[in-house]
Amino acid sequence: MKFKDLKLSKEILKAVEEMGYTQTTPIQEKAIPVILERKDVLAGAQTGTGKTAGFTLPILQLLSQTTPVMKKFHVRVLVLTPTRELAIQVGENIKSYGKYLPFKSTVVFGGVGINPQKAHLRRGVDILTATPGRLLDLVGQKAVDLSSVEFFVLDEADRMLDMGFIHDIKKVLKLLPKDKQTLLFSATFSANIKKLANELLNKPALIEVAKSNSSAQTINQIVHFVDKKRKRELLSHLIRKNNWKQVLVFTRTKHGANRLSKQLIEDGITSSAIHGNKSQGARTKALSEFKSGMIRVLVATDIAARGIDIAVLPHVVNFELPNVSEDYVHRIGRTGRAGNLGEAISLVCIDEKDYLKDIEKLIKKDIPKIEIEGFKPDPTIKAENPDPRKNNSRGNGNRQKKNFTSHNKRR
Repeated sequence: MKFKDLKLSKEILKAVEEMGYTQTTPIQEKAIPVILERKDVLAGAQTGTGKTAGFTLPILQLLSQTTPVMKKFHVRVLVLTPTRELAIQVGENIKSYGKYLPFKSTVVFGGVGINPQKAHLRRGVDILTATPGRLLDLVGQKAVDLSSVEFFVLDEADRMLDMGFIHDIKKVLKLLPKDKQTLLFSATFSANIKKLANELLNKPALIEVAKSNSSAQTINQIVHFVDKKRKRELLSHLIRKNNWKQVLVFTRTKHGANRLSKQLIEDGITSSAIHGNKSQGARTKALSEFKSGMIRVLVATDIAARGIDIAVLPHVVNFELPNVSEDYVHRIGRTGRAGNLGEAISLVCIDEKDYLKDIEKLIKKDIPKIEIEGFKPDPTIKAENPDPRKNNSRGNGNRQKKNFTSHNKRR
């Protein structure tokens, strides 16, 4: 469907066209008409499907149809996101799509000074994008009033719950009016998400464009088995051999991200790390340099990577597999976005074979295993469990004492 076929104003369509979009994505085609009908929505969509425009465009259209008298510190639209990076990205999109409309918007998040954010709110804001903690701080300082909110968007709700924001979300909900339109977006539909939806939504329209917990069909997924001590060597080899210009690499820990980024620089590959211990300024700078091509590799932890929105990101590498299988879906969803092809490569050592099995069970497919010449794993190396909780939860430490030879035979 074309955007011009939707009931959107000429100002919105002009902004969309200037951003280079003419055709809707599946989530946009399904969500926009429903939201325009003023229905609550429970939407399931992987990252990169265009969901931000899916809720921003109809909200801007509905805002245009009414002109209420704004009270001091009141906002009309609240978009709640789990991370600073995602908040910034959503805020940028709102400004781009609404550039020819009279609405004011701003973004608030922690890790930076609160006074400039209070000053923005003091001048009056129609649309507020926020992370939960900073929003509640501002409410506590009487810098924002949520009692007049007309539209409430909970973006990446599954990640919100994973990060422990459920109590903050419930505090925010108590501050919102009952008579509002609520839109909940989530990449996965866990039992907790369904419970939250029941509490939050009023007779919602269910919109799903991909099976829950599935991985995008536009992503070519590959596994390279390699010894743990040779992962960095293999990563540098792949970047050089394939002349990759832009690669997002995931590690499990902040320390691991710093170490890997430093090692890549020593290998002559421009790199930067992004994680929660970095200042907001450093994170913004690293992301900007990555987007512009100044650095080839951005090494990130799971939380820091939320909100990285690059239309055509060709390569994602799992330097270490995530402990939580659902995080694999989120990680690789940074590539293969909006119909573009992408590649997700996982460097898997013997310690991670159970993680790999859990991921393949979740996405309901076997990921192709490709051996790289010169990097075949040493079959005599035994597994050392990377996460002690894994053995405790499984109750069977003996399963870890397999090697790659037996692993491959089972396949």
